[in-house]
Amino acid sequence: MDWDHLRFFAAVVHSGTLAGAARTLGVEHTTVARRIQTLEKMLGQTLFVRDAAGHKLSAAGQQLLPAVQAMEKAALSVEHALQPATGGAEAEPSGLVRIGVTEGLGTQLLAGALASLSVKHPQLSIDLLALPRLLHLSRREADIVISLERPKRGTVVVSKLADYKLYLYGERQYLARKPLVASSEDLRHHHFIHYVDDLLFSQELQLLSQIYKPARFAFRSTSIAAQYEAVRAGAGLAVLPAFMADRDPTLTRVLPQEAQFLRTFWMSMPEEAKAVARIQVVWKFLKEVARERQALLMSS
Repeated sequence: MDWDHLRFFAAVVHSGTLAGAARTLGVEHTTVARRIQTLEKMLGQTLFVRDAAGHKLSAAGQQLLPAVQAMEKAALSVEHALQPATGGAEAEPSGLVRIGVTEGLGTQLLAGALASLSVKHPQLSIDLLALPRLLHLSRREADIVISLERPKRGTVVVSKLADYKLYLYGERQYLARKPLVASSEDLRHHHFIHYVDDLLFSQELQLLSQIYKPARFAFRSTSIAAQYEAVRAGAGLAVLPAFMADRDPTLTRVLPQEAQFLRTFWMSMPEEAKAVARIQVVWKFLKEVARERQALLMSS
């Protein structure tokens, strides 16, 4: 067996699509498809099932995955062992680092900062996966994951990145048309914007019900950016991160004393990633960005 085929298998698992795997590997998507077909022919098994979202692992693919993950772990160890000595000076980081992060934090605070890091280190490539879902280190979907829950399982390094605050917000003109909100009882006069409950990726975001339980929602979305835009359009009230909403002069907080919430971002990486220079550079950089922007995250 040509073990190089497994590298293509792992890339498709990570990205979920042939095109994504091709970008990661720096090849054409037809090359990825050909490698996967060859591997399936060698094993006599179908490894992926294609659906509207991309390529999902079949039962045979699920069986193969742990062995491939073990090989990836060994490859990282070899990469570290072969890193040249620098005589005390840090080597220029190079290679790809994938960061999985919640959508709001990724788009609002980290995207620009990480882009500047890639300018500073031209040999470093960064994939920012700012998605409204949880990414899994165990599946090698990312090298670093920033989540709202502290990981409790697996051999991972975990660090608290930052606390942040959320408040209930409304658009100023919308609020001017509605009765004044002096208490949570007054919220019955308002429309609300929220996540799609059955697609909520973290119970840490189930916040609105702590102050008011609407009979219906005017607008729901899996995307916090879409919720923010709906509030700006005057569709109703929503709980939003202060680092996102406080910078918008068209929005204002509603019941700021009652409707405020504190949550925590946790950052994690596989244990073996501690030995990989490019991942360590990004890890430390993210900690620095969080420290520099703590006032914005904890806006009060």
